[in-house]
Amino acid sequence: MTTTVPTTTVLAAAAADGPRPRFRDLYTAEWIRFWSLRSMPWVLGTGLLVLVAVNLNAARHTYLNTEPGGPPPGPGIAGTALNVSFTMAAVDLFMLLAVGVGVAVVAAEYSSGMIRTTFSAVPDRRAAVLAKAGVLATAMLGLGTLTAGASFWAAQALLSRRHAGVSITEPGALRVVAASALLAPVCALIGFGLATLIRHAAASVVAGVVVLFMLPASFNENHAWSAAITHAMPLTAWRRLSWVDLTNVLLPPHPATVAGSWLAFAGWAVGSVLLAVTVVRRRDV
Repeated sequence: MTTTVPTTTVLAAAAADGPRPRFRDLYTAEWIRFWSLRSMPWVLGTGLLVLVAVNLNAARHTYLNTEPGGPPPGPGIAGTALNVSFTMAAVDLFMLLAVGVGVAVVAAEYSSGMIRTTFSAVPDRRAAVLAKAGVLATAMLGLGTLTAGASFWAAQALLSRRHAGVSITEPGALRVVAASALLAPVCALIGFGLATLIRHAAASVVAGVVVLFMLPASFNENHAWSAAITHAMPLTAWRRLSWVDLTNVLLPPHPATVAGSWLAFAGWAVGSVLLAVTVVRRRDV
């Protein structure tokens, strides 16, 4: 991704000739910088369309395999309708997209050397990093909300033609949509923290794949210590939050909890930002 950063020069001049920029000014500058990555609108827009299409295709499959009069009543109907609103295939793609965007936000500046200008303009590196993280989280939360909301609406609108759809007021439905939406900023901030630490785009993406996909697969829920690690992973947390009907689910000896899964989301987001702040404070550019 290539970038143009006129805001950096403006901030540098302001730092030299006037008072230090306020956090609101830093946030605005980083917002402009984020969208000045030329491929960013295309990446996010295309990602939105692809993810909704993947979910809608799963809903179409369920639609075609449901009788015109609707499925027989049962506790699993709501769970099935919600599962096709945001599928595992879409989640995998979403996580890869999010971590890639988080890496790109940092890697673009380090690869071009503009990070030196940024920190010269803003000596308070913590404020600069927090502004970047805030913009990234805002943009990806918007993408996540649009993707999860559009996928839910499209899937349920299709399934409603077979009387198999559910509304957002269905118990657990709002939690599934919210968890799917929040997955985007959480994974993006993980990529952000890793890229700040590693400073190499490809290596940071690989590290993100290891953290998001390989680590959860390396542990199980048969033992308390292994289950604790597994439940702390973003993917495992999303899976637990997306469970609506546990009637026919064979639970492991140490199952995750809803509250613990929300805490896992928050822990990864906050921890990634703290990692980035710590790294830029202690390391020379």
